[in-house]
Amino acid sequence: MIDINKIRNDFPILSRTINGKPLIYFDNGATTQKPKAVIDAIVKYYSEQNANIHRGVHTLSREATILFEEARKTVANFTNASEDELIFTAGTTDGINIVANGLNLAEGSEIIVSEMEHHSNILPWQLWCERNKGALKYIPIKDDGTLEIKKLETLITKNTKLIAVTQVSNTLGVINPIDEIIKIAKFNGIPVLVDGAQAVPHMKTDLKNLGADFFVFSAHKVYAPTGVGVLWMDKKWLPKLQLSKAGGGTIKTVSFEKTEYVDGPLRFEPGTPNIEGVIGLAAAFKYLGEIGMDKIAKHEHTLLKYATEKLNELPEVEIYANHLNKAAVISFNVKGAHPFDVGTLLDKYGIAVRTGHHCTQPLMKHYNIPGTVRASFAMYNTLEEINEFIEALQKSIKMLS
Repeated sequence: MIDINKIRNDFPILSRTINGKPLIYFDNGATTQKPKAVIDAIVKYYSEQNANIHRGVHTLSREATILFEEARKTVANFTNASEDELIFTAGTTDGINIVANGLNLAEGSEIIVSEMEHHSNILPWQLWCERNKGALKYIPIKDDGTLEIKKLETLITKNTKLIAVTQVSNTLGVINPIDEIIKIAKFNGIPVLVDGAQAVPHMKTDLKNLGADFFVFSAHKVYAPTGVGVLWMDKKWLPKLQLSKAGGGTIKTVSFEKTEYVDGPLRFEPGTPNIEGVIGLAAAFKYLGEIGMDKIAKHEHTLLKYATEKLNELPEVEIYANHLNKAAVISFNVKGAHPFDVGTLLDKYGIAVRTGHHCTQPLMKHYNIPGTVRASFAMYNTLEEINEFIEALQKSIKMLS
């Protein structure tokens, strides 16, 4: 078991009060809070080690460069990947766009996504299709939020050149059968991009054995700073993926006649990166490693199970994807009430939830709803907080009825 009191003490913001109530933060799917270990690493960098990285010969630059590249090793170890396959980006969205703009796909190619995708894993492919006479297809979902995997093979044609799918739904928390999707894709010779933004915070990540071609995630959803993320790609893609962004740090030599670019991850990291964000990400992964992802997953599943049971006791509440094959995320609505109104009332009790379409409008269309209330849990949340949440929700329902 995890030491929940120790963990909560590591997160300064959890001592805040909102509207005179202790903060209960259930908006972890949007962004997680940051432990003191991450905050201290960033403060130390700016207080003692701030300099630009790579190519500098002075002490501060060399120290900052070592910190940055050591961070790459830490991320590689945490995700069971090779450090020369990891590219630091501005986040999941940036990573997907790098792949979308770098794949040298033939005009008229088809790309398959799923009906539950975040807009970040729809729009880049949609733009590519619009500009290249391509076609965007999607794997439909069942009413329980799971994918109709049998439909995937019927969508594949000789023109299918990529499958891009989320590992965990940001709205529903549903865990997709990524292994099965990758197996089908490999049988048909199709590369796969996996959006792992909602998976990395909740479960062990094993990129070496996953079998995908590309994998993306954001630091801020895994207890690290905003504005930084990771794009992992199989080594075979490093020389194949065309550059969509170029600049300092990506080159061997430059002349007006010709530029030679470096090999490896730096090829895709132009300009000054988010150095403090990368250092913060490494600190977050070290922190998570000390606790143990298995323990975190077990604790979060306990929260998910308990909250689901409590919400199911309320006849006014409808849960979408009402089962437990999920990460610690619950999307629901109060019958007859707009999710925005529910979220606003919960905030009066110091409870932070997310309301709206969660950047998954095609999913909302499937359920024929404008949005949901989403409660997403993290390792620092407790059963007691869920009890407070249920009590506040019951009071809100009475006010809205």
